[in-house]
Amino acid sequence: MIPELKKTAEQKMQKSLESLKTDLGKVRTGRAHTGILDHVQVDYYGSMVAITQVANVTLIDARTIGVQAWEKPMIAKVEKAIRDSDLGLNPASQGDVIRVPMPALTEERRRDMIKLIKHEGENAKIAIRNLRRDANTHLKDALKKKEVAEDEERRAQDDIQKLTDRYVSEVDRLLADKEKDLMAI
Repeated sequence: MIPELKKTAEQKMQKSLESLKTDLGKVRTGRAHTGILDHVQVDYYGSMVAITQVANVTLIDARTIGVQAWEKPMIAKVEKAIRDSDLGLNPASQGDVIRVPMPALTEERRRDMIKLIKHEGENAKIAIRNLRRDANTHLKDALKKKEVAEDEERRAQDDIQKLTDRYVSEVDRLLADKEKDLMAI
């Protein structure tokens, strides 16, 4: 029972970490990367699909993303979808290629982004701590029902605390890396 509980807690903590990584990937730094456009949806003959399903997204240089639609009629729709997204980007068509320049971030905007990522990180830490609390609650219930011995329960709580500490420090590391990215000019 205890190994299952630890495994479940670790899997859920890993999911919280993956979710944070995804959220941090959406935060724009001054450099271009193709993942920025991952959540942009394009109208493809009546249904909304991800931009990667109708176009090839590549890096032209450190501050420019290139988007090449697979079908000519899609060029205008892809360009409109990028412009209408909440990313604040201004794409420009050049023949078959849509160039998406990354505007440089102002100091104030960088500070706002850092506040945002710290908030996301804090939410991830709260989720991890809630998972610890749930696991400890299950252990206490098992102890009350005499399913586990007291020393087993204490050892399991220590293991879950070590797991929690490991994931919280990983969140801190991810935040520090992203903050360093944001402050790099």
